[in-house]
Amino acid sequence: MDYRFLETLRRTHPAWRLLLADYAPLIASVLFKSFVEPNVRTLSQPDLESQLDDHLHSLRAELGEGAFPRTAKQYLEDWAADERGWLRKYYPAGTDVPHFDLSAGAERAIEWLSSLRQRQLVSTESRLMMVFELLRQMAEGTVVDPEERIVELERRKAKLEREIELVREGRWQVMDPAQVKDRFLQMAATARGLLSDFREVDQNFRDLDRGVRERMAVWEAGKGALLEQVLGERDAIGDSDQGKSFRAFWDFLMSPERQEELSALLERVWALDPVKELQPDGRLLRVHYDWLTAGEVAQRTVARLSAQLRRYLDDQVWLENRRIMQLIREVEQHAVAVRESAPEGPFTAIDEACPEVTLPMDRPLFRPPLRPRISDDALQMGETPVATDALFEQVYVDKARLETLIRRALQTRSQISLAELLELHPLEQAWPSLSHT
Repeated sequence: MDYRFLETLRRTHPAWRLLLADYAPLIASVLFKSFVEPNVRTLSQPDLESQLDDHLHSLRAELGEGAFPRTAKQYLEDWAADERGWLRKYYPAGTDVPHFDLSAGAERAIEWLSSLRQRQLVSTESRLMMVFELLRQMAEGTVVDPEERIVELERRKAKLEREIELVREGRWQVMDPAQVKDRFLQMAATARGLLSDFREVDQNFRDLDRGVRERMAVWEAGKGALLEQVLGERDAIGDSDQGKSFRAFWDFLMSPERQEELSALLERVWALDPVKELQPDGRLLRVHYDWLTAGEVAQRTVARLSAQLRRYLDDQVWLENRRIMQLIREVEQHAVAVRESAPEGPFTAIDEACPEVTLPMDRPLFRPPLRPRISDDALQMGETPVATDALFEQVYVDKARLETLIRRALQTRSQISLAELLELHPLEQAWPSLSHT
């Protein structure tokens, strides 16, 4: 919060620019009555122009015809300009009618101006109870020791049992009207503040989408680098504390049981006499549906970002395929142009018919040669008797000779058994006789 930061903030932030605008009361009052007070997310240009015309007409009747000389359309175009940033002008899908949405910065400025009013009841007790409840949740939610967690649960169990006994005895404490009003006003302020949080989250995603479109328009490097950069920013927003809180809130709100429970609680609270005395805005009864609508807008912004990336990739693939086809056509045109004048000499040559693949792991490892050890010890005659009959009982079958005899016999017949073959060619023990037969 030094001077340079505040000076930059005064020149660039839409909320500060709104407070410094010449017609700040007109701008804040119109935007408050059109968007903030009725909890309206978007308005078409004809509807917003009509509301602004009525507002200008009543002011000119009070201040004179010379007050606010511009038309409603001119004011809206000026408030939606980039140098102002108080409204966001866009075209929804499927329509050519422009729509306007309140920017997050303008809403924060309007909320600050609204907080300057003197409040009928300052919610001190409810906020104190909220502080204690949040501290208790953080203290209990970070306990890692199971014994300590069990002790805390036993303490809460004993407290609940005491309260049950008091109720059975007919002695329990009921909130007085002041406490009910205090907590209701705190609830209403928090519920309205959630819509501002949705607008801020939506604005972050829109800023990311706009930055992606700008980078796509001037990007000259590869697609991978752009996708890595964009998806990194998308993940950074989703993994940030704000993104995790929004995702947890959205999952909690999307539960049908939670929606039914919230609707039942709102109707039950609205029926209380202290709440009726406050004359609350009836639109708060359906505030959870406004949350759903605002959350869907943020989800659609993320979907548009994904669609933009997909279109970019499709366009890049189409351009690359078109360039490849151009190169192929050029090669074909050159081939047709030189088909009548074949080149002299070898047109092309191939060194090898197939590539030679040499795998280092296929080479055998080095083995050192075996060096026999020759001993010069003198041989001594043994005394153990050895049977030599086994040396003369060896039988050798000449397979090549047997195959030749079988083929020779099959020349004159279709088949022959081994017994018939042995009758024609009896067995012989001597190798020379087999070789000569």
